[in-house]
Amino acid sequence: MNFENILYQVEDRVLTVTLNRPDRMNACTVRMYEELIEAFDRADADDEVKAIIVTGAGRAFCAGADLERGAETWGVKSDLTDLTKQERYIGNGGGRIVRRIFDCHKPVIAALNGAAVGVGITMTLAMDIRLAVKGAKIGFVFASRGIVPEACSSWFLPRIVGISKALEWCYSARIFRTEEGLEAGLFRTLHEADDLLPAARALAKEFADNSSAVSMTLTRHMLWRMLGASHPLEAHEVDTAAMNALGQSTDAREGITAFLEKRTPSFKDRVSQHLPKFFPWWKDRPFRHL
Repeated sequence: MNFENILYQVEDRVLTVTLNRPDRMNACTVRMYEELIEAFDRADADDEVKAIIVTGAGRAFCAGADLERGAETWGVKSDLTDLTKQERYIGNGGGRIVRRIFDCHKPVIAALNGAAVGVGITMTLAMDIRLAVKGAKIGFVFASRGIVPEACSSWFLPRIVGISKALEWCYSARIFRTEEGLEAGLFRTLHEADDLLPAARALAKEFADNSSAVSMTLTRHMLWRMLGASHPLEAHEVDTAAMNALGQSTDAREGITAFLEKRTPSFKDRVSQHLPKFFPWWKDRPFRHL
């Protein structure tokens, strides 16, 4: 696929994906969703990519869904009973890209360079860390459009900021500033515009330089997927299997040797080749036989 709505640039083991419709404030289209999914597919398949940054071109991060169809934007399928089982699973574009980000094998950092409204903010909830510019406008505006929070945000948002704040933002549908989001835990840090991408790249480089790619993949899925676990035993089962599988790996040996020699490790194991046999464990329940 040739990218038309996004930019895809890999430099020094960090992929930067830029939403690139600045004339439309990077509003999402079906084409953009497909390109984003393709970008994450490529990143997962590329062992040279160890971390991903998602940002926007121009003055906005993403103004939400492109509403150029006006009142008919959401009119294609209005009743769940009209949807086939397959259509329910595939869902709309925002949910599809969020699910693809959730399944990603690499750390994902959102660098919000400007306003993020609707799917423009909900798509970032499956990203691991969010940085933003000072004073940018944020909005979970769905109720004011007569619709509901989408892109799996009813699962992600309360886990990030708590149920009370999530409901306040969604009930009111008001626009707020990134400073309020920082206070609620939605953002890690706020930056001046010129400092945003350097800060995101420094964080991505810290991951890429210091950590095993295989370790980061397992860690990302362990932490995200354990948010829905019913008991610590589920985590214990997975981390025991992971420790057993990785403990004798090349990267584990290198990590210990580098620590003892007081140097930066040089990890060689690849996500494409060295993930343990039990991965992805969440597709093989119960897990206790491992």
